[in-house]
Amino acid sequence: MARGSNPLRPATRIKGRGSMAETRVRELKYRMMITDLLKVASESHTYQELSEVLGLSPPILSRYMRGHVLPSYSRAQGLYVKLTEITNIKDALKKRIMFDEDGYFDNTPLVSEITWLKILSNYAMEKFAGRRVTKVLTAAVDGIPCSTLVANLLDIDLLIAKDSKEVGIQEFVEETYIPRGSAIRKSLYVPKAAIKKKDSVLIIDDVVRTGETVLALVDLVRNQRADIAGIYVLVTVGDEWKEYLDSIISKYSFEVLIEI
Repeated sequence: MARGSNPLRPATRIKGRGSMAETRVRELKYRMMITDLLKVASESHTYQELSEVLGLSPPILSRYMRGHVLPSYSRAQGLYVKLTEITNIKDALKKRIMFDEDGYFDNTPLVSEITWLKILSNYAMEKFAGRRVTKVLTAAVDGIPCSTLVANLLDIDLLIAKDSKEVGIQEFVEETYIPRGSAIRKSLYVPKAAIKKKDSVLIIDDVVRTGETVLALVDLVRNQRADIAGIYVLVTVGDEWKEYLDSIISKYSFEVLIEI
């Protein structure tokens, strides 16, 4: 499991492809990330402070902040360095995660705030750049927003494992598991035709406490004899999941953005 890696470093190559057009697309996405990073930085720094630190006039900073104008790629690289010196993305996200008295937290930044969703998805693109990824798989429902953006960035299909069978689909891949501390048997279903032997699947889960859902998703893929490109978890809570998923963590590329 990688730790301390930068969630906004630009990816180098996706799925082994590297044409000039794709290079321009990656550079454009990197330039667009500066807008997101500026929004996060503005939560802890005043407009005047950012203007002074970044060496930008207020009108230019305002245009970048609103996304009306994008910095050039070379300028974006310089802004990125300065912004990451004054802003810790992971710490900023941790501050947004507030627990209640029952140990649950508000996951709004993970499922509905587009700035954070773009940051979370770009982290996945960076971490799994260079790997062969043909599909993204997540479990309904809270992992869907980030997984959708990741699939879009990688330009691949998205698969959603649901807890019921939809009409109109003849065959499903089913994985059944029992959540810890419960006496309830749960199942996840994916259309059988959606996962093929030749696929290499990136699994994404939003929050992991014990790890049963992640293991069920892994088994769904393995039962179809497809490859697992890696596993990306947005937030883990506690340490129980580490022991339960030990064999998974040691076998596959397992990336966690935030550990609480």
